[in-house]
Amino acid sequence: MTHYRLTIGVWLFLYLCGPLAWGQETATPATAERFHIFLLWGQSNMAGRGKVEPADKTPHPRVKMLDQAGEWQPASDPLHFDKPRAVGVGPGKTFAIEYAQTHPEVTVGLVPCAAGGSSIDSWTPGGYHSQTQSHPYDDAISRARIALAAGTLKGILWHQGESDCNARNAPLYADKLKGLIERSRRELSAPDVPFFIGQLGNFPQRPWSTYRIEVDAAQQRIAREVPQVEFVSSKGLMPKADQVHFNAASARELGHRYFLALQRWEEKNTQASAAAGDRSPVKD
Repeated sequence: MTHYRLTIGVWLFLYLCGPLAWGQETATPATAERFHIFLLWGQSNMAGRGKVEPADKTPHPRVKMLDQAGEWQPASDPLHFDKPRAVGVGPGKTFAIEYAQTHPEVTVGLVPCAAGGSSIDSWTPGGYHSQTQSHPYDDAISRARIALAAGTLKGILWHQGESDCNARNAPLYADKLKGLIERSRRELSAPDVPFFIGQLGNFPQRPWSTYRIEVDAAQQRIAREVPQVEFVSSKGLMPKADQVHFNAASARELGHRYFLALQRWEEKNTQASAAAGDRSPVKD
């Protein structure tokens, strides 16, 4: 009988206090300025295909993710849901944890939107991707707007291009990626939001084709020519056995490199602001 009363007491405690605890885990900051949003766009290497280990499932207290239902949850790998049987470790969580560690006053919100196998044509208004039965661009914009109701957009992380490394698409890739950057900034009312382009995997066991070289050159050129765009190198990163996807360790390292690219961008903008201040008219 005593055991029965204790059991009822435990359940009563969980019933009364559980929602409060769960709410604390999923709660977002009271002000949008303290909730920094990053969008994860692209195809499978952004979605992540690395093997998930226990540490990957351990959330950081100030890193959240927008789940498939549009609800905020503690971030743990896999972040994405594009291909449930294939998803694994990608660069997003490592990036977010490093950002949170250097911005202790904020919470980070990740918005997973990548679709494995998607070409850049599906990242246009109305574009459809049959493998995931989704509209990658339209869905990404919709999810971004849900997130931005609670937070402030701080960056877009992009890793895509493998599906366009062919004779038909590679020559058109540069213009289409520029269009994507311009359109997304306009639709999200974020003209200066930084856009980070991750380099395609460059694996020794799988030499690049002419078209892969062409897509890579387009991405690097855009990072040089389009304002507020940074390029993230994949040099030295290693694949899974499929020679297509980054293994888990390399996916985490790629996330670290995205963070370093963001630090470079922050430093450039700080220096530019300081220089602009030096040129301001002197007032009596």
